[in-house]
Amino acid sequence: MNTVLYFSPNGVVYETNAYSNADIAELVHHCGLESLSSADGQFDFWFTPSTRRCDRKINRSATEMLLATTRFTAKTVPLLRGGVVVATHDAAGDLDGLSWQQLDLLIQSSCTLTRHDDRVLGRRIGRDEKRRQRNPIAADGATGRRAGQRCAARY
Repeated sequence: MNTVLYFSPNGVVYETNAYSNADIAELVHHCGLESLSSADGQFDFWFTPSTRRCDRKINRSATEMLLATTRFTAKTVPLLRGGVVVATHDAAGDLDGLSWQQLDLLIQSSCTLTRHDDRVLGRRIGRDEKRRQRNPIAADGATGRRAGQRCAARY
């Protein structure tokens, strides 16, 4: 059993289990699973760079945790969208569960964000949301589709 944290798009964080990368892919909705690691290499942030309309909302709590555990600044941290899973890995690079010590470390790290970080991140998120509201085509620039337009499934 591998304990992981699931940061839902609405800001709620859940402790759940994942037995493989396929479980993580299911939690973040399968779309091109990618990951970033914390500065110390201890934590893996799994996410999908989704352009689907339902996953466009920035996941502020996951973005803040990424900021707290990496060397990114509030100006440079990637704005994570949709569901995000935080896990760890073993010496072979395979998925591993978070220990209670690692969970405590994540909690301590989240308390290191400053008011300045919060302000800068808030402004970036606000600008991004306004840009997406003004220009839904540019917001979906990765696919060239209008917001909400679905692509045909390939079988």
